[in-house]
Amino acid sequence: MEEQVNQIEQQALKAISSAADLHQLEDARVKYLGKKSEFTGLLRSLGSLSPEKRPVMGALINKTKQKLQHALVNRKTVLMNADQQQKIEAAKLDVSLPGKGVKLGRLHPLTQTMHEAKQIFIRLGYEVAEGPEIELDYYNFDGLNIPPHHASRDAFSTLFIDEHLLLRTHTSPVQVRVMEKRKPPLAIVAPGRVYRRDTPDASHSPVFQQLEGFLVDEGITFGDLKGTLTEFTQQMFGRDRKVRFRPSFFPFTEPSAEVDVSCMLCNGKGCRLCKGSGWIEILGSGMIDPNVFKAVGYDPEKYSGFAFGMGIERIHMLKFGVDNIRLYYEDDLRFLEQF
Repeated sequence: MEEQVNQIEQQALKAISSAADLHQLEDARVKYLGKKSEFTGLLRSLGSLSPEKRPVMGALINKTKQKLQHALVNRKTVLMNADQQQKIEAAKLDVSLPGKGVKLGRLHPLTQTMHEAKQIFIRLGYEVAEGPEIELDYYNFDGLNIPPHHASRDAFSTLFIDEHLLLRTHTSPVQVRVMEKRKPPLAIVAPGRVYRRDTPDASHSPVFQQLEGFLVDEGITFGDLKGTLTEFTQQMFGRDRKVRFRPSFFPFTEPSAEVDVSCMLCNGKGCRLCKGSGWIEILGSGMIDPNVFKAVGYDPEKYSGFAFGMGIERIHMLKFGVDNIRLYYEDDLRFLEQF
């Protein structure tokens, strides 16, 4: 039996050391140490030996079994390390290859332009105020001296929610709300979304961004209005831009004026963008009507002020030569990534 044990040991050690992978190693374990293996058969036959030989052969068999188990553990460790190293080599990065760029988000072009416009006025001493987008008709119309028969109050122009609630058509209601709560001097800009019952096309959108501004104090003149808006226009479009004021009409300002800037494309010579005039309209403005002051409890004999309003989409379109307002709301990255 001793010779048989030594023979099994030699065969098992050879099979273990020559196992090329974990599957072959497991086959060797089952063959030489499994329940139906020849080695297990030897353990079961110990009872047939004489009392003198039984402990000797038992010790030999146990020693051989431990030796084989130790060989199995060592070979398994070697094979697992080799397998891990092979996986590492297969997944190894080539650091000489160019990396994949990470796309960074950025502010929407309208948000960028709104921020730039606000910062210009903040540097001029203005503060920012906001108001609700669902507005009372009093603040949207009555408090701004817009009469009941005015065309802007028609259901074909304004999005009404009920008889007295509507989606604001401009950010000018913020002017009335602020003046009701605070006394002059006031220098305020009011940014936000506004809504009109417009059919979307290249130059119209039912939702757009607006920036309203106003200044109220004693002794404010139209000259202050001209100086402020000229400074804003040149900071926004460039110091080489010329600015002009044309008489106009708005219910909440008197006198009123449209503000034009010399064309960015032709520099005032006349082109397709400015329709040959050399000028482009950018905003409306005027001196606040005394009736607006009376509505908020200001003495129009003591205080005066001016107001202005502009569409942020129009400012951006003129500054960057965009010819379709719908591009701002279609989420096309090919357009948005240009800014």
